[in-house]
Amino acid sequence: MKKTYRDFCVRDWQPQDREAAAAVISSVLAEYGLGWEPLGADRDVLEVENFYQNRGGAFWVAETGGEIVGTGAYYPIHRGPKAVEIRKIYLRPWVRGQGLGKFLLQELETAITRAGFQEIWLETTSVMVEAIGLYESSDYIQTTGVETARCDRVYVKSLSHLESLPDNPSPNSHFLPPPIQSFKMLKSTQKNRSFP
Repeated sequence: MKKTYRDFCVRDWQPQDREAAAAVISSVLAEYGLGWEPLGADRDVLEVENFYQNRGGAFWVAETGGEIVGTGAYYPIHRGPKAVEIRKIYLRPWVRGQGLGKFLLQELETAITRAGFQEIWLETTSVMVEAIGLYESSDYIQTTGVETARCDRVYVKSLSHLESLPDNPSPNSHFLPPPIQSFKMLKSTQKNRSFP
C-alpha cells in the first residue's frame, strides 16, 4: 500500500518504522491521559510482523517530510463472520483537522472489503471525542463487548451489504456508500442485532 493524500504519504509499515510508530501512539495516548502498554494493549505495535503481517492484516504509517505522523491498522478477529478489528488510528496533533484520519479510515475499509471481510470492529475510549465523531459519522454502530481494558466503547460496521470492489479501480473512482434509504434500514437492523 502506498497512497498520497495532500502532503502525506500513507504506506505499509516497515521494520525501521517500529520506534517512530510507537512514539506517535504513545504520545497521543499521553495527550489523552492514557498509558502506553507495551506488554498489553500496545504490544502489537512492537510486534507488527506477528500481529498484523503474518495474520492477514495490515499496518500503515502516514508520513510527511520524512516524519511518521500517523498510523492505522487492522487484523482478522473471531468476533463475527469474516471479521476484522481496525486498530491504532492515531495522528499527531498538528496533522489533525486535515481529513487524514478520515482518509486512513476509508482506505482501511476499502482494503478490508477487497480482502473479503464482512464486519469491522473497533474499540476506543470516551476521552477520544474526535475519534468517536469520526467513527459515528462513518456509520459505525456502538455495541457491547469491550475487550481492551483502557477502552469503554466498541463499534461495529457490517460490510456484507456492499458489492465487491473492483480489483483495479481507476485512480479517479471512489467507493460510494449504499443509498440512504437502504443504509437506514441496515442501521436499524444492526441496532437490533445482538453481538457476542
